[in-house]
Amino acid sequence: MLQRFLPSVVDFSEADGAVVYVADNGSTDASVAMVRQHFPTVRLILLEKNYGFAEGYNRALEQLDARYVVLLNSDVEVTAHWLRPLVAFMDIHPEAAACQPKLRSWYRRDEFEYAGAAGGFIDKYGYPFCRGRIMNKVEKDHGQYDNTTSVFWATGAAMFVRLQDFRAAGGFDNRFFAHMEEIDLCWRFRARGKLIACVPQSVVYHVGAATLKRENPEKTFLNFRNNLLMLYKNLPAYKLRHVMQVRCMLDYLAALFFLMRGDRKNARAVILARRAYKRLRPDFWLQRKENLNKQTHPVISEQTKRSILLAALFHAKP
Repeated sequence: MLQRFLPSVVDFSEADGAVVYVADNGSTDASVAMVRQHFPTVRLILLEKNYGFAEGYNRALEQLDARYVVLLNSDVEVTAHWLRPLVAFMDIHPEAAACQPKLRSWYRRDEFEYAGAAGGFIDKYGYPFCRGRIMNKVEKDHGQYDNTTSVFWATGAAMFVRLQDFRAAGGFDNRFFAHMEEIDLCWRFRARGKLIACVPQSVVYHVGAATLKRENPEKTFLNFRNNLLMLYKNLPAYKLRHVMQVRCMLDYLAALFFLMRGDRKNARAVILARRAYKRLRPDFWLQRKENLNKQTHPVISEQTKRSILLAALFHAKP
């Protein structure tokens, strides 16, 4: 991934005055030696073990001093002057904590990419979706989302963030390890009055699912567990009981769906995720208390009042 995609990052980012870092999460595949040999201008941040996406970025960003940073997956191809619209947006909007470019698929370059598309939202029960991607349905990019708009979350695959806001919000929750941590962070941003946007004048191409395939049981476990923990951490008290009751039903339906497809491993991952959530929930009580105390916007307009599952079933807009 680094050999394939780092050249575009170096060429098009350094041309606009950015400094490129590779944060290495204790890799054992000679990645560090390859970067040193072939990308001498790239700076390395060496972590002694695999801390996961969340803690890996937290530790890497502790070592940087900058106004803005871009958190970029290793499977992203960037384009010429991709940083300029993002910088311009953040400069004009000091209330913005983060933004993202438009993500297209690296494989099918006229389509949006699953993980971020043209900006992220969540529904009333915590299910994420994007402009250009709802559930597993991905749209072709015909320019229909080329307007800059506020969103609930910016994708962690290519998140442009104001570093002081990242630190003020506590960074990523390292207990998540990977998956949903960027949505959890963006929820804190939005609930505390910060703006998040998609700036589609910047375009990148994302492979997606390069580390774990979309229905890998480990990924299923992390997505379900972390989504429930995120809801517990951030939902206002008057919503929590109802949402969690509905999610319990929907999660067990998801496990049943996997079983009906003959996919026992993913069905088991959903069940294990719910058990892990119940076990871990007391450990997140203090974080929930802090989040609720710091909320200035308990109602976030980019969280829909409808269910995307029902909308998809009846072919309606969420």
